[in-house]
Amino acid sequence: MKKTVDCAAVDLGASGGKIVLGRFDGSRITLDEIYRFPNGPMQAGRHIYWDVRRLFEEVKKGLGIASIEGRLVSVGLDAWGNDFCLLDSNGALLENPHSYRDPRTDGVMRKAFERMSREDIYDRTGVQFMQHNTLFQVYSMVLDYPALVGSAATYLMMGDLFNYWLCGVKACEFTNATTTQFYDPNKRDWCLPILEAFDIPARIMPPIIQPATKLGMLLPALCKQLDIPALPVIAVGTHDTASAAVAVPYSRGVPSGAPADRLLSPDNAAFLSSGTWSLLGAEVNKPLINSAGLKHNFTCYGGVGGAWLVWKNIQALWILQECMRNWEEAGQRNSLDSLIRLAEQAQPFAALIDVDDRLFLTPGDFPARITEYCRRTGQQPPEGKGAMVRCILESLALKYRYTFERLQDVLGRRLDRIHVIGGGSLNTLLNRFTAGAVGVPVVAGPVEATALGNFLAQLMALGEIESLSQAREIVGRSFETTVYEPVDEESLDDAFGTFISLLDKAGQV
Repeated sequence: MKKTVDCAAVDLGASGGKIVLGRFDGSRITLDEIYRFPNGPMQAGRHIYWDVRRLFEEVKKGLGIASIEGRLVSVGLDAWGNDFCLLDSNGALLENPHSYRDPRTDGVMRKAFERMSREDIYDRTGVQFMQHNTLFQVYSMVLDYPALVGSAATYLMMGDLFNYWLCGVKACEFTNATTTQFYDPNKRDWCLPILEAFDIPARIMPPIIQPATKLGMLLPALCKQLDIPALPVIAVGTHDTASAAVAVPYSRGVPSGAPADRLLSPDNAAFLSSGTWSLLGAEVNKPLINSAGLKHNFTCYGGVGGAWLVWKNIQALWILQECMRNWEEAGQRNSLDSLIRLAEQAQPFAALIDVDDRLFLTPGDFPARITEYCRRTGQQPPEGKGAMVRCILESLALKYRYTFERLQDVLGRRLDRIHVIGGGSLNTLLNRFTAGAVGVPVVAGPVEATALGNFLAQLMALGEIESLSQAREIVGRSFETTVYEPVDEESLDDAFGTFISLLDKAGQV
């Protein structure tokens, strides 16, 4: 029997982080969650920041535990996108990184379009427009704190910062670089015209490295502190969704009678990375930047193994998470399972919200905000937790349908199923609603897709597996999935019509 290969996958998300021990026996993979810790933005004055030093201490603690549990041969780290940090000439943080939910970007997009048109920015980058995009975050600093930007020596994304602290190498991993809105997918480098237009110094931009490459070795001081051997730090798909996309088991859910070459092909399937955010999209083999993408505000980001990912960000389970936090703070703690049961008993389509309304962008009293939205749009607000949860999940499923239809327009082809990966794949009610609303089968799983994709990229860098398609074959052998078939409901079309009218009133259609 072949000796197993053990790697530590560090997965940092906006609401929590974990260290997962991945084990490959030459045929199948097992994942074991070693350590989990919370994350969340912290308010200080008018701004919202990340406590990155605390997070790094948690990462170190988890790596120490993982080294005891397995015979580690490498470490890989992924993190959420959009956010970044600036370092001085000594490699120290100039300030704690801001959260993408920080209000500093309010109104900045409008000011940015005075420097360069929306069309020109999209044509050069292929990135959808959201006020928290990295470009607008950096530009807000150029406008408000030009001296701080001028004193910076290095720009790093969040995952790149932690990699630097692990191995001492300053670089921006490719999948992360593509999310910034100042990377040119066609020239495969930083977009100098955008940097110049927004007074962002090109000198601070680090070299760009490809995913599934060895970045450096764990720093000796860390190895001594944690009592672990020197290990290679591997640049995985450092943007967490790029890692998650590696783990989509495209061989599952293929319609019966489909030709054999469809088994591992992503051509006819959508993926839905479902968590705090939902990212609904599809995989292509080269950058796809077109007029339909601009019209529907889709993004084109880099993936692992030569893939490109066309998707749209949707504010998703964040809304439910905030409601649960609000109820818990009021002394009304409920498990997710109990809330789902209450939602199943609630009246269908009694109220709907646009999950991407600006009202739901920043932390706050979300039950009150949902009530406010419903009153503003002439609807009876949901009464009780079950009705409110059902409102969130049904609205999210209808937003998936709206986005799925426009994704097909951007791609110029039809899609026949949706692969749901990540924590949201366990939400059975949402998966049922999604299959019904969109009208195609929903294939749910694997749950730990991001950590799994992180681990697979490490195996690629180590030479244990050769390609993205081989990685997905291994995923198909190693993890079970659940298929939700669509159920025809006449009320769905009526509800979708109501939902479209809400978007129309907000000027989004």
